[in-house]
Amino acid sequence: MVSDLHDDPRITAIGLLAEAFTGLSARFAAQLAGHDLSGVEFEVLMRLARSPGHELRMSDLAAQTTLSTSGVTRVVDRMEREGLLRRRACPTDRRSSYAGVTSAGLQRLGETLPGHLELIEQWFTGQLEPAELEQFLGYVRRIRDAVNPCATAGADGAPEADRPEAISA
Repeated sequence: MVSDLHDDPRITAIGLLAEAFTGLSARFAAQLAGHDLSGVEFEVLMRLARSPGHELRMSDLAAQTTLSTSGVTRVVDRMEREGLLRRRACPTDRRSSYAGVTSAGLQRLGETLPGHLELIEQWFTGQLEPAELEQFLGYVRRIRDAVNPCATAGADGAPEADRPEAISA
């Protein structure tokens, strides 16, 4: 019966996740705007800063973010004009290029992170006990890996052709 379906705990779970994400995103957006960054720009800076050599192939950056390849190109172009990122050609593949964070980008990130971490603690991680947070991280990683298996593309620093999945393909 239809009335039973709208009370399904799966609907509740995804609804609560969406509501929590929307609420957190709104709180983060205001703080990031104070540092002249959008949520996407912050995400790009964080992904690059946490990557080996502070850089990723553009295609891997797209796979790790909420952006399409053309969207990544537009964001990287804009952030490169602002001096936050740099781009370099891939020495082994003319079709590929890397995006890397500059010292100015790392400085902006360093100025942004303390306030961002305060918000994360206040509205997210601080709501959980340490054991609950560890458990939660395990659950979220499992779901992320199922729905977005490319989300860690390039994170190991190996060129695409040297990755095990590329060799066995």
